[in-house]
Amino acid sequence: MAEPVPVSEGSIRRFWRKHRVKLGVSLVIAAAFAWTLKRGGLPLLPPRDAMERVSIPLCLAYTALLVAWSAVRAARWRHLLRPVDPDIPLRRVVAVSFISFAAVLVMPLRAGEVVRPYMIRQKGKLSFAAAAGTVGAERVIDGLVLTLVLGICIQISHPLDPLPDHIGKLQIPVAAVPFSAYLALSGFVLAFALMSVFCWRPVIGRLAVEHTIGILSKRAAAKVSDFVATAAEGLRFLPSMRHMGLFLFETAIYWGLSGISMWVLGRACGMESMTLVQAFVVLGVLGVGIVVPAGPGLFGAFQASTYAGLAMYLRDDVVLGAGAAYVFLLYVIQCIWILLAAAFFMVVDRSAARDAMEAQSN
Repeated sequence: MAEPVPVSEGSIRRFWRKHRVKLGVSLVIAAAFAWTLKRGGLPLLPPRDAMERVSIPLCLAYTALLVAWSAVRAARWRHLLRPVDPDIPLRRVVAVSFISFAAVLVMPLRAGEVVRPYMIRQKGKLSFAAAAGTVGAERVIDGLVLTLVLGICIQISHPLDPLPDHIGKLQIPVAAVPFSAYLALSGFVLAFALMSVFCWRPVIGRLAVEHTIGILSKRAAAKVSDFVATAAEGLRFLPSMRHMGLFLFETAIYWGLSGISMWVLGRACGMESMTLVQAFVVLGVLGVGIVVPAGPGLFGAFQASTYAGLAMYLRDDVVLGAGAAYVFLLYVIQCIWILLAAAFFMVVDRSAARDAMEAQSN
């Protein structure tokens, strides 16, 4: 195995100079979430008796499903990239995906999103802007699929009636959860429509930039409009039945296994009353919840949104007992797996650590 390429001290200094404000803001957000959860009686660490009742075999089954759906999630990106670069190897796509998942997890305010397009770019074949276009499209399609499933499952999942007017001790009505879900669905429908129009007529994006940013700075507008035009190349998969169809098929597998894994972990924690449909609702609420700014590791938003999803179906004593173990294990197991997978690919790919750091510092 080749020796890894060291990260330069200059890259490290640029990294901290660029992100110190974001890091400070994200730590403040994390502290605010921690204070709110504590004030609301929503434990970050579950009660000991709840953890003692956890089924280890079912936790292992959950972990196996997690590994499976994250592998599908990483590999499906190739269907969006290959209309632009047909020769891009699957191994590279998977490695870059897992490293970027870790970057999004640990970097403040989702700054790690830039890692994936930066690492996958290839001079003369795949530009950073085009790769960024595929990443943005993936996010929009994921959001649309997840919120569609969420909206349908809320209708057939038999939540508590009436819905509680609180989550833990927080006077936040649980009815806000389905309202937020339908609002998010409307937003992703609009985003997908705009993306489709942009793919069909890229000049519309250029005109939109010129009539907004161009009012303040013609020079900045020219640079942004050039980037937008290049990013449109990353949407070549949209009219392709082959690439779009395969991507949607693997996306269905990814989200399907994700929902099943959430249900399995629920049973591991003793929540036998949680149905598979309800598990998909909790998954959807979590997916929508972590879109908002959060601390490093998505800390705070992850826990709060999962608790909110559980509160739609479970009594307070269950939410604060078995539910607390569920939230804790869901977060910890996912974080450990994402970091281990990224570390593995950084060892296998000797330039990966350098590229990931440069993506954040340049």
